[in-house]
Amino acid sequence: VARILLYVLLVAGSIAALLPMLWMLSASFMAAGEASTFPPRLLPREPTLEHYRELFTRLRLGRYFLNSTIIALAVTAISLLVNSMAGYAFAKLRFRGRDRLFRLLAAGLVVPVQVSMLPLFLLLKQLGLINTYWGVIIPGMASIFGIFLIRQYALSIPDELLDAARIDGAGELRLFVSIVLPSIVPILATLAIWTFLATWNDFMWPLIVLSDEARWTLPVALANLSGEHAQDLELMMAGSVLTILPVMLVFLFLQRYYIQGIMLGSIKE
Repeated sequence: VARILLYVLLVAGSIAALLPMLWMLSASFMAAGEASTFPPRLLPREPTLEHYRELFTRLRLGRYFLNSTIIALAVTAISLLVNSMAGYAFAKLRFRGRDRLFRLLAAGLVVPVQVSMLPLFLLLKQLGLINTYWGVIIPGMASIFGIFLIRQYALSIPDELLDAARIDGAGELRLFVSIVLPSIVPILATLAIWTFLATWNDFMWPLIVLSDEARWTLPVALANLSGEHAQDLELMMAGSVLTILPVMLVFLFLQRYYIQGIMLGSIKE
């Protein structure tokens, strides 16, 4: 009885969580004005792709989609490389001031992101990177949270394993690629998911840096779309579907690798 009750509660919770997204998907296929009727309809009377065609033709959403894809993929790839190398260095390499420097970085975790936006904007302005893709990408190339996350995970790598590889003649780059990276795959997958979702959904920083409409990301374009087409609910739902679909696919794709990494990491040789 307890197990049946647990399953019923889990199913009910799943339905409650999925229902808004399912209605958003359904409303995106409804004719104009149909989603605003009372009582609200759950399914479209006659499904139509008109709103999606309008987004990609008249409203140029395809350009914004490409901008978000370029920025999110670049930030994710570069941050994984930089954060993994820095996290490994703080965890296993010995150099003067390592612990003091790491404590100083960790103290930055308590500083709100909004506080650093003004000096960061002024710095990028001096470098001539305002209204460029690099102006959005560079601040996300390394994060204190990512370095902290990988450093804590890399501490579990046995020092004996690394020393044995050095005795066998492996250089630091070979050691990092062949031993360290396979050992931290689970945390890399977790960080990749977190970084991609945060970059894709980021609204404030692209809004500040990118003044050219042709370089807008999807969240910025969608916010502007809601201001111009506040009454067109179906069009807004279609834009929302296109915004969340890539991050859901990325999460589902990387989740498999995350589980595989945990299983591989649990094997003791």
